[in-house]
Amino acid sequence: MKDVYILGIETSCDETSISIIKNGKEEIYTAILTQMDTHANFGGVVPEIASRMHTENITMVLEEVLNNSSVTMDDVDAIAVTYAPGLVGSLLVGIEFAKALAFAYDKPLIAVNHIVGHIYANNLVKEMTFPSLGLVVSGGHTELLLLNDDYDFTLLGSTLDDAIGECYDKIARIIGLPYPGGPNIEKYAESGKVTYEFPTPMKDESLNFSFSGLKSYIINFVHNEKQRGNKINDFDLAASFEDVALGEIIDKTRLAINKTGAKNLIVAGGVSANKHLRQKLEDLAKEEGIDLSIPPIKYCTDNAAMIACAAYPLYKKEAFADFDLNARCEDKHFNIKD
Repeated sequence: MKDVYILGIETSCDETSISIIKNGKEEIYTAILTQMDTHANFGGVVPEIASRMHTENITMVLEEVLNNSSVTMDDVDAIAVTYAPGLVGSLLVGIEFAKALAFAYDKPLIAVNHIVGHIYANNLVKEMTFPSLGLVVSGGHTELLLLNDDYDFTLLGSTLDDAIGECYDKIARIIGLPYPGGPNIEKYAESGKVTYEFPTPMKDESLNFSFSGLKSYIINFVHNEKQRGNKINDFDLAASFEDVALGEIIDKTRLAINKTGAKNLIVAGGVSANKHLRQKLEDLAKEEGIDLSIPPIKYCTDNAAMIACAAYPLYKKEAFADFDLNARCEDKHFNIKD
C-alpha cells in the first residue's frame, strides 16, 4: 500500500502548530509556536490576541515544517485541521488556512475534533487497540470513554461541572501563581506535604466527576484562614489539593476498569502531562493488570501531530469535509454514544 502523508493544523487556543504524519503513526516533523509568554502578561489566554498571533505565525510555521522535512506539498495526501472545540477566532485561522492549502494543492480536507486528536496521539506511541478504556483529562474535559473502534466511542462518565484542568488553573490563581496554572501547581506540590484535609468530590458508584465543590471549599478555606490571620503554606496547599484531585481521577478510573473489565487504558489530554498523575496511573495499571498508554509529554499538550493522526482513519474512510467547514467552540458529539 502507498504511504499516506497527512498535514495537520492545530490552532484551537494559543499554540500554532503544523505537522506531517505518515500512515497515522509516524511523525515526520512537527512545529509548534507558542504564545504562552504573551498571554502570561494577562493571566490567561486573550482570544483576540490569540487569533491575531495565529494569523501572523501560521505561514512561518508551515515554512519551518516544509524546510525541515523531505516531504513536499505534492507528497501530502490530505490536509487535516482542528474545527472544534476551542476559541472560535483561533480555530477560524487554522480552518481558513487549511482550506486555502487544500484548494491550492487540490488535496482533500479533513475536519478533526481536538479531543479526538488527543486520544489518537497515542498512536504515536503504539497502535491503539480496541476495545479500550479512554480517560480524557484537559482544561475543558474530564471524561471516561469506552473506545469500541475507530471513531466509535461510548461515554461512560464526565465532569458535572469544572474540568480537572480548569480546577488546577483556578487553584493556582488562589495561591497567586502565574499562568499557566497547572504546571505551577505541580511544581509547588513537589515542595509541599499533604497537611490540609480537603473533601473527596464524589464518593459514589457513578463514573462522573466533580471538581467545583473542591474548588469552592479551598477558596472558602483560604479566605477564612486569612480572616483569622493564619498563614497558609502554599506548597502544602498545592500538594493537598493535588492529592484529592488526582485521587478522584484514579478512583473513578479504577471503578471504570472494574465495571467494564477493560484490559487497555488510553490516556489523553493536556493534564496527562502532569508527572504525578502519570505515576499514579502507572501504579494503577500495575495493580489492575492492564496495559497503559500515555503519550510523551510533547504530545499531551496541544500539537498538530495528534490532529494528523486522528485524520488518518477518516482519510481511509474518505470522510472528507466540504469548503463550508466552520469553527465550533464546542462539539461534544464526535461519534459518542450515551
